[in-house]
Amino acid sequence: MTTDWQGARYRRGQSAGHYESWFLRANHPQRAEAFWLRYTIFAPQGRPQDAIGELWAVYFHREQGRLCAAKSEIPMGDCVFSGQGLDLRIGAATLQHGRAQGQAVGPHRIGWDLRHGGGGPPLLFLPTALYDGGFPKAKAVTPRPLVRFSGQLEVDGRCIAVDDWLGSENHNWGSKHTDRYAWGQVAGFDDAPEAFFEAISAQLKIGPLQTPRLTMMVLRLDGEEYRLNTPLQALRASGDWRFFEWHFDSRRRGLRIHGRMHAAREDFVGLRYMNPPGGDHTCLNSKIAACEVTLERAGMPSRTLRTDSRAAFEILTDETSHGVSIVA
Repeated sequence: MTTDWQGARYRRGQSAGHYESWFLRANHPQRAEAFWLRYTIFAPQGRPQDAIGELWAVYFHREQGRLCAAKSEIPMGDCVFSGQGLDLRIGAATLQHGRAQGQAVGPHRIGWDLRHGGGGPPLLFLPTALYDGGFPKAKAVTPRPLVRFSGQLEVDGRCIAVDDWLGSENHNWGSKHTDRYAWGQVAGFDDAPEAFFEAISAQLKIGPLQTPRLTMMVLRLDGEEYRLNTPLQALRASGDWRFFEWHFDSRRRGLRIHGRMHAAREDFVGLRYMNPPGGDHTCLNSKIAACEVTLERAGMPSRTLRTDSRAAFEILTDETSHGVSIVA
């Protein structure tokens, strides 16, 4: 079992379909302003010659009504991905330990030059044993939660200072995207700045059958980590989402975590995620969502954590009735 949670799983020239992404996201300390940057490999199944690198960027600013997205596709011959540690290049864009530089173009132009540090120990979203197996086909880990970012963004020629924004460094990969999901993450709540929460409710296709919605979550709070993420626990938990709200609830003896994530339609951008086996999904992506999470423990008072605009909230869907424009 590898403990290098940042190194690339992709092997150049492999014929098996593969996607892999490293993404950074962070929120302004006070206002509903955020960025999301994604360095991606897309390798279609059976067509290794068509593998590409992708650069994605989205900038959110609710008060100004700005939601700008950009995406660039780069030939794989102009990309380098290290299998050890965080060291990759897509075209002229680079991502290394503590430093990210690059630019994505279309339909907007978004550039970035950022330094990031801190973060604490990696947060394994799945049980450790599942990372080397064939199930699930999509894996996710947060190598560095609670990262602090400084530097600048450039959005359509306008410079935006990033000064001590709090977010995370993330890595996910697999042979196909999860078929449907609601996913969320909070790096620092308004009333608990050192807390970190991540959750997903997902439906998977296994042959012609589709699983129920499986819900997993992990909460770090006050030096403790509460994990409700085993396959059996995921089956017992509930996760109900619709456009643009998600309720989740998971419990076992002596522990319950429940809450909701929500945002207005105009806080989402629509993105097209290609699937290695073929086809695509729509990702409705917000990084300025609201979230409330309640922790209940036996013999202790319950505690509710809240944020008005610091939650990352995504819905992956094939439906078209959401009313969000697909812009990249």
